[in-house]
Amino acid sequence: MASFALSEHYEKFIRKQLESGRYNNASEVVRAGLRMLEDYEESRERWLHEEIPGRYEELQRDPSLAVPMETARGRFEAKHRANLAKAK
Repeated sequence: MASFALSEHYEKFIRKQLESGRYNNASEVVRAGLRMLEDYEESRERWLHEEIPGRYEELQRDPSLAVPMETARGRFEAKHRANLAKAK
């Protein structure tokens, strides 16, 4: 059986999950986390290998669908400012 060293943060998180009653032991908490990570990675791979190439082909066929760089930068900056304000 594998063993892992966890930071105090994750040990507290696991204890909190056990106290909630959703899980019977730490292994169940870790397995749930690994399932979520696996789902995330599968979605990411699908996005990279299926959605991105399709979007690129779509833009090649119709360049008018593209967003100017200045517009994209402005959107990212606005989202970043909103996230910073929300974090305060």
